[in-house]
Amino acid sequence: MTGSPAEVKLVSNAMANITRRKIMAMLVERNRTKEEIGGSVGQSMLDYHLQMLQQAGLVQSKDDSLTLTDFGKNFMETKAEKPAEVKRDLSGTKPLQVVEIRQLLPCIADSTKFRIIARLEPALGGALKLLEPLFPRARYSEKIGALIIQKGNILITIYSTGNVTLTMIRSEAEAKETLEDLKETINRAIVKGITPVPREKVKVDHAEIYEYLPKSNCQLCSEQSCYAFAIKLVGRETTLDRCTPLLEGKYLTNLEHIRTLLEYL
Repeated sequence: MTGSPAEVKLVSNAMANITRRKIMAMLVERNRTKEEIGGSVGQSMLDYHLQMLQQAGLVQSKDDSLTLTDFGKNFMETKAEKPAEVKRDLSGTKPLQVVEIRQLLPCIADSTKFRIIARLEPALGGALKLLEPLFPRARYSEKIGALIIQKGNILITIYSTGNVTLTMIRSEAEAKETLEDLKETINRAIVKGITPVPREKVKVDHAEIYEYLPKSNCQLCSEQSCYAFAIKLVGRETTLDRCTPLLEGKYLTNLEHIRTLLEYL
């Protein structure tokens, strides 16, 4: 990302919110009307979200519809991860090395922790999907070509291109330790050269979901408390988007954690 520090900050702030990222993803596909976007992401604070994206120079209004600016298109292209080739086993896959920790950024959800951007080489490509069974809490996303792993409070995303992000990291030392452990786990499977056997996933209960909710008991979700909302979520009696405070930037990492946990239900 190029530009003045102020411009970079505008873009970073605009893209820090999951609702605004969803709007950008919708506009990558085609131009949208405001009504279309509102129907998908909800009307709550929609004008504010669009204003943030427009101020950052990512989105513009054109002929009664919203579209990406040239800058917005270029920005989204740089963020896209290419789909990986399909592989049936780990034979021929080379052992990994942690090449570098590229960035150490403040974590949006907790300013006392960090978000790490690192790189593993060689890139795993299509072999990445085969590694999901190695981890009790992991899921492979076909959409972004990435393996998403939850390890305690840490959320790890490994892309088929070799890029890795870690959130809720306490220090660079913890990041290095986590990456080394990740590397060793994967390399043990690679040495065997066979696809890991699927293992039973760790079950998720409402108490764990509750830990990542705002705990404000605001009742905007129509439930009496955040704890009651967590129970309904686990029972699939409500949906995560009913908790509108989670859409705020400061809860971004919490939202990612809950989405990951819900995958295991």
